Amino acid sequence: MKIIEKYFPNITDEQKKQFEALYDLYLEWNGKINVISRKDIDNLYEHHVLHSLAIAQAIRFKPGSTVLDFGTGGGFPGIPLAIMFPDTHFTMIDGTGKKIKVVEEVAKAIGLKNCTPKHIRGEEEKGKYDFIISRAVMPLPDLVKITRKNISKTQRNAMLNGIICLKGGSLDSEIAGYKNKCELTEISTWFDEEWFKEKYLVYLPL
Repeated sequence: MKIIEKYFPNITDEQKKQFEALYDLYLEWNGKINVISRKDIDNLYEHHVLHSLAIAQAIRFKPGSTVLDFGTGGGFPGIPLAIMFPDTHFTMIDGTGKKIKVVEEVAKAIGLKNCTPKHIRGEEEKGKYDFIISRAVMPLPDLVKITRKNISKTQRNAMLNGIICLKGGSLDSEIAGYKNKCELTEISTWFDEEWFKEKYLVYLPL
């Protein structure tokens, strides 16, 4: 938990409580439904929570913004971001019902009022959003193909509406078709832990 306060020292007491509660909740749920690698649960705050919050370093969502967490899995990046931005609404979708059950229970346990978990495939999601966020769900061209229909035409943030995703490794082939529009930021720009080397935030306005 200290790693969250290291980079986000201004979080409220309520947000601190919500972040602190995540470890026990994910430990318990992971015992029933494997949403995080069992070897990785001890690294929950660095590898999952802080990694998700790289998006909070790239953009401060304006109150009233709407965000679709595509392929949320066990709730990343959506749950940490919903804690960080209580005035932004997060719709969190996944095609695996068990994973969405975990998201629902974790959100309920920490009192998150600004997220809607849905057991639905991306192709079936009809809503319009300011941003689509995801964490290593699929190659960027596939993600664009499925979610372009979900980007709202109404602008409310300083950054243009589009896709923000967290990825690792070599991305040259993935972003080749979007070279002039795509912005790539090394997450190690914001976080100095070794684990964030060769991990990127990809932003594609649409």
